Amino acid sequence: MVSAQPYAHSRVEGQLTNEAGGVSLGIQGVIHHGQAAKPTIAVSYFRQIYGGNAPDLDIGSSTNNFLILASADVKGFHYDVNLFFNEVVKDPVRRVQFGQSLSISHPLGKNFSVTGEMWNFSQPFLQSNAVGTLWALSYSVRKNLVVDGGFNRGLTSTSTQWEAFVGFTYLLPHKIRLR
Repeated sequence: MVSAQPYAHSRVEGQLTNEAGGVSLGIQGVIHHGQAAKPTIAVSYFRQIYGGNAPDLDIGSSTNNFLILASADVKGFHYDVNLFFNEVVKDPVRRVQFGQSLSISHPLGKNFSVTGEMWNFSQPFLQSNAVGTLWALSYSVRKNLVVDGGFNRGLTSTSTQWEAFVGFTYLLPHKIRLR
């Protein structure tokens, strides 16, 4: 998997910046297949390969990420519960950051869906927590291509107050089988 923040437009203390973001490579695998209301459990690992020059988000830029993910469908709603264990670095100090998120999605017609999310991340270098809510609308162009956009609202004084985003998810049309 590739995770990239290709461009960031920011305003910090009245100064506007346009900077390239970081890039991480990762792998994810299912450790328990669920069905309907019984959750599927997966784990993933990401490693930062390029840090970029964009300002860090309120959760920080992590070098290594380990995630535990659970998802299922209940009465027309899809939910995801994620636990994050991130290594954040402020040279020469390295600390563990903990995070949790709960995301609930619901279809709006054939190709659209709406998502609401609550999240919390520790901020080990600030001795604080960042808490926020995210709202998104997505459109399935094809079965393996989804475009989305939305906004994120920070709820604590150390959270980024407002963020807008657009993005896409593309799934490879064939499974990669390792032998």
